[in-house]
Amino acid sequence: MADDMGSTVPRRQLGRALRELRSEAQMTLDGAADALHCSRQKVWRIESGLGPIRPLDVRALCDLYSATPELTQALIALAQETKAKGWWHSYLDAIPEWFELYLDLESSTSRLREYDDTLIPGLLQTRGYARGVYQHRLRISEEERERLVEARLQRQTLLQRRLPPAPRFEVVVSESALLRVVGDPATMAEQLRHLIGMSTLPHIVIRVLPFSTGLHFGAVAGPFVVLDFPVGKRIDPAPSIIYKESLTGALYLDRKEELAIYEEVWASLTSLALDEQQSRRLIDKITTEVHRG
Repeated sequence: MADDMGSTVPRRQLGRALRELRSEAQMTLDGAADALHCSRQKVWRIESGLGPIRPLDVRALCDLYSATPELTQALIALAQETKAKGWWHSYLDAIPEWFELYLDLESSTSRLREYDDTLIPGLLQTRGYARGVYQHRLRISEEERERLVEARLQRQTLLQRRLPPAPRFEVVVSESALLRVVGDPATMAEQLRHLIGMSTLPHIVIRVLPFSTGLHFGAVAGPFVVLDFPVGKRIDPAPSIIYKESLTGALYLDRKEELAIYEEVWASLTSLALDEQQSRRLIDKITTEVHRG
C-alpha cells in the first residue's frame, strides 16, 4: 500500500522535523553541513523534502542535534517511506511533471475540498466526459489522449481505497459546470447520473452553487483544491496545501496567510451552496433536460 501513498508527504514531514531539530540545536545549515562533511545544498534539500532521504543521513542528523532515541527511530522509519513510488510513475510519459507532485500529495490526503466553476472535478469524471475534456487539448496525439484518460480513471481509485481509508472528498461545483455539455448530450447525461451515484457515498459530499447566488468569493478566487493531511503517529501532520492549476503549470500555496484566505473562500462557498439533497435534485433535473436535448 505504500506504493499507492507516494512519498511527498513523508519527505515534507521528515524535512520539517529535521529543520526544527536544527533550529532547537541553534545550528545553521552551514554548521550542520560542515559537521557531516557534506554540502550545504544536501542539508537544504533534506529539510525541503525534495527527494528520498537515506536512513543513514537521518541518524547522523539526529545524533548531531541530540534528538531523543524515540524520535530518532521514528524519523528513521519515516525515511523509509520517502522511497515509495506511486501508481502514476507508470504514466509519466503522459502526465505533466508539475502534476506529478499533485498526485503524490493527493494520494496522502485525509480530506480533499475542491471548488470548480467550469468542469466536473477529475476525480468524479466518467470515461466519456474525460475523453471529451481531452479532445480540446492541443498538440497531443490520440494515443496520448487515451493515456491521459486512463491515468485519470486510475487516479479515481483513491476514492475506493480501503487501507488506508479513502479521503473525505467535499466538492462545490458551479451550476454552469453542470450545464456545459462536454462530449455530447448522452455523455453529459451519463456524467450527471454518475455524480448523483457518487454523492450517495458516505465519504463524498457534492454541493451545487446555483446561478441565483450571483457574484461570489469563488468567482474571484477561481477553481482550487484544499488538501488536508492526516495526523501522524510520530510527528505533527503536514500543513494543508492549496492547489491551483493552469494550462501550463500549477501553484502550490502553503503559507498561513494564504491558507487563511482560502479557508474564508471555502466557508463562503459552503454557506451559499445548496445542501446535499437540494444539489441532487438539481443535478437530476438538469440530467433530464440534457437527455431531452
